[in-house]
Amino acid sequence: MKIFLDTADINEILPAYETGLVDGITTNPTLILRSGRQLIDVAKELVESFPNLESISTEVVADTAEEMLNQARQYYTIHPSITIKVPCTVEGLKACKFLSDKGVKTNVTLVFSVAQSIMAAKAGATYVSPFVGRCNDNSFSGVELVRAIAGTYNAHGMKTQVLAASLRDCHHVSRCYLYGAKVVTMPPKVFWGMYNHVLTREGLALFQKDWEEVTKE
Repeated sequence: MKIFLDTADINEILPAYETGLVDGITTNPTLILRSGRQLIDVAKELVESFPNLESISTEVVADTAEEMLNQARQYYTIHPSITIKVPCTVEGLKACKFLSDKGVKTNVTLVFSVAQSIMAAKAGATYVSPFVGRCNDNSFSGVELVRAIAGTYNAHGMKTQVLAASLRDCHHVSRCYLYGAKVVTMPPKVFWGMYNHVLTREGLALFQKDWEEVTKE
């Protein structure tokens, strides 16, 4: 099981990274917009700050495969951990196939069906990202989509890893892992929420109270 953080904010990433439990970072144009910076600068800073991560994503935004590849070149030459995110479109998968054949890590994003995931795997994608939360917003189960994609990949020995994205709570994170996701990307708030349970808090409070009694004696 791998955990990626879905943020471009280095100040949010650092405390989670220091736990030793974070394997990668995903970004997207919306997150970059919120940062108020250029993607190339964010990518360089993330690589320099977190050189041991498996994957640091940078998303290309263009209409044609050629334009996507032109954008991608400035990113994947920075460091081997850079992963190029492409949309699940005809042009996006053309770019994915070219990059995958060159040994560049790729993540096919905005996936909402098993059919799309099959095409992404055929294009050699390193990761495929079904958007769980957005599926739920549109009245079909995102975690069931994760299960269907993972089952299809397992049945045919596909190497592409299911990277569950657009997650908003710990419950969906857990279900996605149960249903076969190899990777889950989550906002920092959800990452920290993974530690919490009311019974743990109550148990610690009781142990603390008892310990104080023992040490008093």
